Amino acid sequence: MATDEPSARILIVDDDPAVHESYRMSFRPAPDADALADLAAELFAEMDGRDTDRAELTLTHVHQGEEAVAVVERAVARDTRFAVAFIDVRMPPGIDGRETARRIRAADPDIQIVIVTGYSDFSPAEIARVAGPPDRLFYIAKPFAAEEVLQIATALSHRWHADRALAVTRAELAAKIDELEEQTRELAANESKAIRLANRDPLTGAPNRLAFLRILSEHARRPGAFAMAMIDLDRFKLINDTLGHLVGDELIRTICTILIAEVGEHGFVARLGGDEFGVLIAADSADDAVMRCERLVRACSTDLQVFGHPIRGAASCGVMMVAADGGREPVDIMRRADLALNEAKRQGRGVVRLFDDSMDESIRFRRRVEQGLTRAIADRELALLFQPIVSRDTLDVVGFEGLLRWHSSEHGAIGPATFIPIAEESNLIHDLGEWVLDEALAMLPAWPGQYVSVNFSPRQFRRPSFVGHLIEKVQRAGVAPDRLQIEITETAIFDDAERAADTLYRLRQMGFRIALDDFGTGYSSLYNIRKFALDCLKIDRSFIDGMGRERESAAIVHSIIHLARALRLEVVAEGVETEQQVQALRLAGCSHLQGYYFAQPIDGAAATAMACRGRAPDRVAHEPGA
Repeated sequence: MATDEPSARILIVDDDPAVHESYRMSFRPAPDADALADLAAELFAEMDGRDTDRAELTLTHVHQGEEAVAVVERAVARDTRFAVAFIDVRMPPGIDGRETARRIRAADPDIQIVIVTGYSDFSPAEIARVAGPPDRLFYIAKPFAAEEVLQIATALSHRWHADRALAVTRAELAAKIDELEEQTRELAANESKAIRLANRDPLTGAPNRLAFLRILSEHARRPGAFAMAMIDLDRFKLINDTLGHLVGDELIRTICTILIAEVGEHGFVARLGGDEFGVLIAADSADDAVMRCERLVRACSTDLQVFGHPIRGAASCGVMMVAADGGREPVDIMRRADLALNEAKRQGRGVVRLFDDSMDESIRFRRRVEQGLTRAIADRELALLFQPIVSRDTLDVVGFEGLLRWHSSEHGAIGPATFIPIAEESNLIHDLGEWVLDEALAMLPAWPGQYVSVNFSPRQFRRPSFVGHLIEKVQRAGVAPDRLQIEITETAIFDDAERAADTLYRLRQMGFRIALDDFGTGYSSLYNIRKFALDCLKIDRSFIDGMGRERESAAIVHSIIHLARALRLEVVAEGVETEQQVQALRLAGCSHLQGYYFAQPIDGAAATAMACRGRAPDRVAHEPGA
């Protein structure tokens, strides 16, 4: 036999020397022995569903049960285990076959036991109860045929080898699962710690700007009026410069403690940075909000002793009243409160000023933009451009992101960062979204297989009819859902995570692609990302731009790529502009790239030509960030 065939040890337990001789004759090579052994191997292969080599069998003969048990125990200790044991049921004067089988099974749970019986005082069920499990316990009758013994020994030896290999695989898998679970626990613990650190101001221990924005977002979504105030210490720079940073830091801690005590459990205080604090206050009216803020300013305007230095506290406050119907973005609320704070400082400090529209020229501009947007579609001022998304390895164009542009007849070119937030606040976002989606879907029949990626605002995504509306759109356009990628931001899904998870699941069930845009700039956690039906993470361009200058940006990019690969998601790096970025991202394992390095946004005709060609130009001459 070939030396690479599996070998197995066979134990023969019988008190009759003549039976032992029969076993020897059964396993002795004969003219047709190879054929019989091959037949047994084929039978086992059919049962096991795979190809199997014949086994080289080595016999060990013992005449009594206790001797057999001792031999098995030694074999286990030396790791030279038996694959199969043929055990006679009746072996006077020692222990009988049932007891022998029980003890052998206790010594080696994996051994295959064959009960050999001409007559037995025990039924198979009685033997199985002590020497099971049934799938490792077999029976043959005396007198036996040589072919029968050889077939059983060969088949069970192969099975024994297969069971051992499977046990090793299972052990390795269990160890890997344990390792992954431990890594998951460590990741969760680190994430929890990171979230705590990320949301706390290290100087005061109070919530920081990130935490304040999150709480402000929650308040803005709820029904009911409230006020947001910004408080800034007066003449703080002078104190810092004359008495030193230690005194300045202690003054900030002292004022923070005063504000928290004054606001109480029904409000929220955070240090936004420097000597500036953000406060959320329950208020029914603007007058109520101003009165409460005046109390805060008075509480700060007190005589303090800081490291032995007498200091007169002083603060100014700007307050923004948010109406009961909500509808304002958190960043816009903070911006308006900050404008009111600047007005308070201009009017002599130590006062409270309530925001009104006259403080903000940009509001008048926003209103003009809003009026222009209502005419933009009819006046054909909008254009949808396309930027290719290329694969990492081949640089083939796999899709295009649709990018909305507006050239106003009154104001000239207006960037999306300016008009999209205005459209979002005024509900014009739905009209714009309809136009963009129709234009994007109209391109697909001319492309040989690429998808189009369309950005949807949080307000669009939250519409109850969002899924049905998209299905109707792709059906009318005559395109498959998997050729439309839906890009949404973290804000859109984390404002109402349960509803968003259900929406994304239904979209994936219908075949749409889902991409999470600007990943890394919001507040998502590993647990939340894991529970959403996503296809792709898009790394925000700010991290790509910072890779060559900031170790933190490079670390974030690598972490996002590793996270995406672990979750079996594609990852698109946006804003790729240099050869160095391309090479660094390819080495990091980023699956797809997008940016000016490959192509600037192009019109529909140029996008169709590029799609048919299948590749972006090898090198695009441009100024980065143009």
